[in-house]
Amino acid sequence: MDWNQAIEEYKSYLKIERGLSINSIASYENDVISLRDYVLKNKVKESPIECNPNTINSFIYNSSKKNSARSQARKSSGLKSFFKFLVFEGYLKTSPMSNIESPKLGRKLPDILNVEEISQMISSIDVNEKFGQRNKTIIEILYGTGIRVSELIELKISNIFFKENIIRVVGKGDKERFVPIGMQAKKSVNDYINNKRNHQKIEESSNDVLILSKDGKKLTRHMIFTLIKNISIKSGITKKISPHTFRHSFASHLLKNGADLRTIQLILGHENITTTEIYTHLDSKHLLNVMKKYHPRSK
Repeated sequence: MDWNQAIEEYKSYLKIERGLSINSIASYENDVISLRDYVLKNKVKESPIECNPNTINSFIYNSSKKNSARSQARKSSGLKSFFKFLVFEGYLKTSPMSNIESPKLGRKLPDILNVEEISQMISSIDVNEKFGQRNKTIIEILYGTGIRVSELIELKISNIFFKENIIRVVGKGDKERFVPIGMQAKKSVNDYINNKRNHQKIEESSNDVLILSKDGKKLTRHMIFTLIKNISIKSGITKKISPHTFRHSFASHLLKNGADLRTIQLILGHENITTTEIYTHLDSKHLLNVMKKYHPRSK
């Protein structure tokens, strides 16, 4: 088995067996391609089923950005998945990653915006400008529903149920879920559709796509990242933020105001509740207040 054959079979496994999204598959594939290129560049005569732990260790250390522990851990995780697949398919008896330990990492807490900062960003947008209402709608949806940017760019008008205040979202691995939409976000969507979107030329393939580019096509992730960055600069926000920051802020603010973790998990579409639990670490003041209110020895 050569590298190219192994990579193609691995991609099929990730798509069919694990049901991963296109972006996730690309990320896993890139890790294996990087290892293959490293092996070829250094003229190491090892196929995927002959790969030596020392070769893998050398690759992880030398190819990781600034040799940071987090970068090494990410590559290590991606390659463990690949060699686990080769074992699963019977190409290998044991994985060469079995005795390779990933660097121990502390839990990194996500950055969030407070309510005032989010209002500050929204207020900085001039809705009278050509794409102002669209840009406001992007932020209102990201913060008002907590959906991922990849879910936002695929959001269809036909999947917005205005009377029920719910949107149908297709998430990672093509898994569907229904997410409540806040009143401010709903109003912004209505204003965008009726006052701006319906008056621009739309490409036929994007007729049902909610958020459109100036060319009437579906926006890309990169475009939304750029929009968010420009709006944050204009509004005077100095924090380093991305579209995902609104998802983190959404979850953190729900938790702070009394929502339970299970409900937040369902809304966000987290497969494991341990992923959702990270938000309990974000607001120590809120946790302290809960402790004072409910613990009998805190009075």
